[in-house]
Amino acid sequence: MPAWGKFQPSLTTGKRLYHKISREAFEAPDLKETVTSSFGSFISGVEVDHLSETVLQRSKRMILDNIGVGLLGSTSPVFDICLNYCQQMYAQDPVSSVYGRKGLRLSPTLAAFANGVAAHSMDFDDTWHPATHPSGAVLPALLAAAQMLPTNSKPTGLDFLLAFNVGIEVQGRLMHFSQEANNIPKRFHPPSVVGTMGSAAAIAKFLSLNANQCVNALAIAASLSGAPMANAATQAKPIHIGNATRLGFEAALLASKGMEGNVKILDKTLGCFGFSAFYGDYEPQKIAPLEQTRFLLEDQDIAFKRFPAHLGMHWIVDAAVSVRQLATANDGAFSPSMIDRIILRIPVSRYINRPFPETEHEARHSFQFNACSALLDGEVNIESFSENKLQRDSLNELLNKVELQHPEDNVASFEKMYGEVVLLLRNRDVLRGRCDTFYGHWRNPLSKEALLDKFKSNASYVLQQNKIEAIINTVENLEEVRDSSTLTSYLQ
Repeated sequence: MPAWGKFQPSLTTGKRLYHKISREAFEAPDLKETVTSSFGSFISGVEVDHLSETVLQRSKRMILDNIGVGLLGSTSPVFDICLNYCQQMYAQDPVSSVYGRKGLRLSPTLAAFANGVAAHSMDFDDTWHPATHPSGAVLPALLAAAQMLPTNSKPTGLDFLLAFNVGIEVQGRLMHFSQEANNIPKRFHPPSVVGTMGSAAAIAKFLSLNANQCVNALAIAASLSGAPMANAATQAKPIHIGNATRLGFEAALLASKGMEGNVKILDKTLGCFGFSAFYGDYEPQKIAPLEQTRFLLEDQDIAFKRFPAHLGMHWIVDAAVSVRQLATANDGAFSPSMIDRIILRIPVSRYINRPFPETEHEARHSFQFNACSALLDGEVNIESFSENKLQRDSLNELLNKVELQHPEDNVASFEKMYGEVVLLLRNRDVLRGRCDTFYGHWRNPLSKEALLDKFKSNASYVLQQNKIEAIINTVENLEEVRDSSTLTSYLQ
């Protein structure tokens, strides 16, 4: 008897010792019966005809806005750090463009990483509900992939829009599997998790992977996901988006080469955590057959920011601007000396409670800084986070007067929160300003003109007017574009 034959009974016995529920995660199930397989079927099977006019228009707004914030972000110090890192890495196929760097190309996944960092470098990118930054995790990967694919098989603009919406939809579906995801995050940064999955789904669709390959792309992406909230308000936070778009891209490429993962990665399998490891209250559901599927973007619009800071800052800034108008109604002048105390009524969220921010990244995540900047200047804009503005004596004077209150009805959720600013003046007047829904929130979306103005302003930091107009025209007419890589020719 061969030596290996002596051990065969013990191998069989060992298999019996696996807990039955745990074993299910490792043995290939009937793919038609799982949550994960329903995602694979959706990604592989969905067609352009499933996109409504509302979804098309909303997604084009997202694409335009994300390109604009990415172009602006290419002027940031953190982008320079990451770009230098990418340029020092060996790349055999430098075919993909980088925002705002004329003539520079990187390998596709590194270009996706660099442009993803740019998109989030100033926290100016869009936000969805439940809370995540959906576009920056998907768009850079698709732009890089469009240049990667051979000339005779370039995806069209409609292919691009479909893949983009698949990536957005997968993120939204995963977030809806948890009630915890409805709140401002505490443990991990959502785009570092669902964004990676969305990027993998978008690229899998772009590459026309079959349903099994799409499942494997999601499984591989899950092993590349996650970043802690402790890095919020630091230079490390933008790489959460850079990594999401890059690593999801790589997951789809690996799946296309035959790599396999857990085919029940999205299912709730007791004894062996899959995607449920990220959420304590994870309750996944299958995606309905395509003829019954309605894209989440159809009913849940996107929030676009008017200035580059954490979304929660937009409530407190609008409240501060309104109370400032009351304080200056008589003589039009505002001075810190007129104020005795400033009360901010905000939800409890530790990482955006920063009384005396020292860096631009901390300032973008500080209720106190944004309220006081709005009181001093009547607005918050790109320049508000410059070193000169951060170091103003008048700003420090106001920051020392701030007190926080956390009313029970002010919930840490972008769907339910509000911002209120109360000024107690030295003349004993009490003034109040409150914002329940800021302009740019999904309940009060930016107009087409306002979004175009934001894009033009952001893009003007690195592009000439003719390229700015070319991007606008291309995105607005993306359904008619025969080669989606055309869009990348205007980004440098």
